[in-house]
Amino acid sequence: MHQQKTNGNTTLNQDVVYLNDILDTVLFNEGGEELLETVKYFRKLSKALRDEASPSNFDQLNQEIMKLAPELRNKVIRAFSVNLQLYNIAEQNYRIRRRREYQMEDDTIIQPRSLEAGVNELYNHDITIEQVEKALEDLSLELVITAHPTEATRRTMLRIHQRIADLLKQWEFSYTRYDKKVIQEEIETEMTILWQTAEIREKKPSVMKEVSNGLYFFDKVLFNVLPVLHQDLEDLLYEKYSHRFHVPAFLRFGSWIGGDRDGNPNVTAKITYKTLKEQRALVLTKYMESIDKLKEKLSQSTKKVDVSEDLLESIEKDKAELNYRGWHKQDEVYRVKLGMVMRRLRLTSEDQPGAYIDAHALREDLMLIQDSLENHHSKSNPIKLLRHIIRQVQLFGFHLATLDVRNHSGEHEATITEILRQVGISEDYKALSEGEKQHVLTKVLQDPRPLISIYDEFSESSQEMIETFRTIKLAKDTFGERAIEVYLISMAEAVSDVLEVLVLAKEVGLYRVYPDGHVKSRLHVAPLLETIDDLKNGPTIIKSLFDIPLYRKHIEARGDSQEIMLGYSDGSKDGGNLTANWELYKAQEDIHSVASSYGVKLKFFHGRGGSLGRGGGPLYSSLLSQPPITLGDGVKITEQGEVLSSRYLIPDIAYRSLEQATSVLLSSIAGIRQTEKHREMPSDEAKDAMAFISEVSLKKYQDLVFNDDQFLSYFNQGTPLNELGALNIGSRPMKRKGSNRFEDLRAIPWVFAWTQSRQLIPAWYAAGTGLKAYLDETGNIQLLREMYQQWPFFRATINNLQMALTKADLEIADAYTDMIDDQEMAVRIFNDIRDEHKITKDMVLQIAQQDDLMDHQPNIKESVRLRNPLVDPLNLIQVQLVSRLRQVQEDSEEFNELLGEVLLTINGIAAGLRNTG
Repeated sequence: MHQQKTNGNTTLNQDVVYLNDILDTVLFNEGGEELLETVKYFRKLSKALRDEASPSNFDQLNQEIMKLAPELRNKVIRAFSVNLQLYNIAEQNYRIRRRREYQMEDDTIIQPRSLEAGVNELYNHDITIEQVEKALEDLSLELVITAHPTEATRRTMLRIHQRIADLLKQWEFSYTRYDKKVIQEEIETEMTILWQTAEIREKKPSVMKEVSNGLYFFDKVLFNVLPVLHQDLEDLLYEKYSHRFHVPAFLRFGSWIGGDRDGNPNVTAKITYKTLKEQRALVLTKYMESIDKLKEKLSQSTKKVDVSEDLLESIEKDKAELNYRGWHKQDEVYRVKLGMVMRRLRLTSEDQPGAYIDAHALREDLMLIQDSLENHHSKSNPIKLLRHIIRQVQLFGFHLATLDVRNHSGEHEATITEILRQVGISEDYKALSEGEKQHVLTKVLQDPRPLISIYDEFSESSQEMIETFRTIKLAKDTFGERAIEVYLISMAEAVSDVLEVLVLAKEVGLYRVYPDGHVKSRLHVAPLLETIDDLKNGPTIIKSLFDIPLYRKHIEARGDSQEIMLGYSDGSKDGGNLTANWELYKAQEDIHSVASSYGVKLKFFHGRGGSLGRGGGPLYSSLLSQPPITLGDGVKITEQGEVLSSRYLIPDIAYRSLEQATSVLLSSIAGIRQTEKHREMPSDEAKDAMAFISEVSLKKYQDLVFNDDQFLSYFNQGTPLNELGALNIGSRPMKRKGSNRFEDLRAIPWVFAWTQSRQLIPAWYAAGTGLKAYLDETGNIQLLREMYQQWPFFRATINNLQMALTKADLEIADAYTDMIDDQEMAVRIFNDIRDEHKITKDMVLQIAQQDDLMDHQPNIKESVRLRNPLVDPLNLIQVQLVSRLRQVQEDSEEFNELLGEVLLTINGIAAGLRNTG
């Protein structure tokens, strides 16, 4: 079925060569012949290093780097960084071209994991209309953008990338020599601007700057792409089934930006409210832009058509209420009505009388127009712009994106401790046992009277906590219930951690127990299970919560639904990637089983990062690897950092990523995966195998990371960890509590630093030892191969290992050990890492039955191969610069100059590997 007409690598390489030629012109214009020839020479040496893997080539490249004068070195770093950015643009254009080529084919050649492929799969597997309707009811995917500091590229530069991508697409479709010449000149101009733009942020972004960055993706891409995807699915289902399905608003975007206060003192209650106001301002502006276009289109006159009485009545009511005629030609009733809609939207944005009460009222006005149009316009060919706007209102409301609020369990405990002491309930709540805490909290929740009043005074931190909950209530009252739906608790280790949040919600009126015993609750409370121990204890915590009658009533008030967040970062940091993923899989199955026994729907919120060491990988692959039974109650996933720009900067790429996820999720919910070859997996034998592999892997990982007392020195000195903090890529501090303890180091810099040094150990280390131990114990390679072929979770695990092992480069990584003071220790630990890399690679190839890593995805394999010669020089320059930087006095002129160059190398390597944290 799959057939590609063009050679993808050929067209990709043509784009790369085309952009490189223009870049060389810019390098010559900006740095003269010396810069251009140096860059060409380094490209040649680096390619030879890869082609021949000779120590002499490595030494020669290192020697040539050492000879570089500082000014030229700076330009060489920037040249390779821009080169990699252009390669990323060429790859994106290739993906768009490939999608377009499929669309040009007849209906026998369909792109895998497209919406069309997903609908065809339903039809070809005899999924009935009734089954499809049920699957659509259960279909729910929420993607949550976060401000986690993993995007190393400034938004200014991302916009230039977008313009170059648009021009490259135009160049492909230009047919005259003149057009091609003009476009090439424009690309050269954009590259020159890119070269002349400062790459590094001078200071950390404010939270509101991060909010602005996040809103950019809604403004330029998501506001239009999401409605199109919904409508395309509806149309494709109609074409295949000849039945008009109602596709609900199943795909939504939420946000943490401005709401995530875990470890970020810059996120306050005032910032949260300001964020929601910014979101509403944007969505109202977008509606007015859309309505203006629709008003231009709907020029039908009552002299030519009959319109509905309901519409005419609503117009008269609007005129009386708004004292406004809407449009100068009263016979053009749709324009009259849309003029009224525009007036109400403006009043809404100004909080003036006559404003819309809520987004539902806006949708009702638009539905009046749609119903009236059906009196005289073909139903088989509806006005799509109107349907598009109605869908936008359904998706985005007046809040644009649901804002999650998150904080650390310890912060809630401290506030509750202070409140209970002040009102005389408990002198030291924090010192109570878990059972005693639950008893106190349950008693407080049962009492309808508040503990505090607006006149009470508390410490600054407790007062801010109380104001946060007051803001949540104000936000829901002002912007709608969907403005904030979930409160997330980081490091939720006990039942009391959840009950504490309910007590705070009760104090502001978000939660209330009435005299007759029924409960009103306006806020989901979601524990975040992060560490390996948390994941193992998760089922017990959830069962204990559901056993509390008052909490069960809270769940009933929330539609018998409970959200639970699963953290991928800290589990991986604590136990290694393989063990963390297995514990996540088991926790989902076990917690889902507990919830089902209580009749509770469970939505899992997957806190994934962009890197493989933090649960990264393609969106559709993440969905495939989850236990199928957990997908029907809704799925929620974080999208953060560099993932936002790689997936959602360009509309075609955004559509492709989202249609893949939709296609996979719809097929899974409809039961196709469970009825085919996957029905036998995971067998009990397979689960036992994973448990064995995980246990051995965990020991191997912790022996190095926690039990080797020299490991932290190896990590701190052998990676650019300490330099990352100067990159200013996020408002949140790099470490919790400003501590130097490993436990307080955030997972993002942990992964970021290993990626820069090309070791990537969070993504693969210890997996090979676990797999090999199982094979040595049982000799059952056939079971592992069957698991790979038939169990999506295991397949995703092995394929992610392939990607991580491919991006890791231990020849380059070896150079980083030169930065470590104790060379005997450096050699010892590095040799262990090298041995584990070999074991893991050998095991992966045996299981996947491949000759080389990534043979199953040759395009990605080729991409990594072509990128390496551009990344390698940056790594070697980085090693030399960091080594020198650590020898000079801080805040000296030389220190600041060297640090600036180090940060440039970090940016370039991040662009080359497409992963940061």
